[in-house]
Amino acid sequence: MSAASLDAYLVPGTSTTYYIPEFITEDEEEYLIRKKHLSLGGSGYKIADIIGRIRALGVFKDSAHGEPNHIIMNEYAPGQGIMPHEDGPAYHPVVATLSLGSHAVFNYYRYKPDTDASPLPGVQISAPNEPISSTGRPIDPTPVLAVLLEPRSLVITTSALYVSHLHGIDGLLEDKFEEDGRPPQERIANYDLLRGAAERAAIANGSILERGLRYSLTCRDVEKVAAMGGALFKRLRGTV
Repeated sequence: MSAASLDAYLVPGTSTTYYIPEFITEDEEEYLIRKKHLSLGGSGYKIADIIGRIRALGVFKDSAHGEPNHIIMNEYAPGQGIMPHEDGPAYHPVVATLSLGSHAVFNYYRYKPDTDASPLPGVQISAPNEPISSTGRPIDPTPVLAVLLEPRSLVITTSALYVSHLHGIDGLLEDKFEEDGRPPQERIANYDLLRGAAERAAIANGSILERGLRYSLTCRDVEKVAAMGGALFKRLRGTV
């Protein structure tokens, strides 16, 4: 896949956020999960050049290295999530997140309007009792955007959704998609880009998707890389 074809994966309602289903194969997914539980030493198994694929998309072309050089692998059991947060200024304002093993619903949030955040058009202001960020700024608990991340998919967050918004995943055992009279595309922004029949049906019919064990590979560009991050980075380039 090249930068020229990236526009086909633009998340509706955004200008620079992309969702690419089946970014890796099932064999590659299984290998990466297995490497999570083993040492990072070489096994002789050649995997695809994942970093090369991300570089070819062109989203990191203006970063210091022109590609991700910092990768974190996290594990999420059913019921675990991550509070709304920003990635911080140490990184180039692009993050590519690869999901493995199970789905998740990735929510984007904004700060409350009176805290100098830059709101997106048409966003409803929520009631009090909103969550508070690590900087002490109140967060509007109503997501600006919700994206369903299928296993093996890549979501790329850039521009305003990276710089002036937060992202997080609710800590749930299952995702229930309530029917509220809106079309599924308004409830899950990347609905038309989803490949999974079960995922599409659950959203469209207002049913449930049970979460399994999920892993995420978060790829960013930062000047300094820790030793373990560097080792995993090399393997993702296909040097195993």
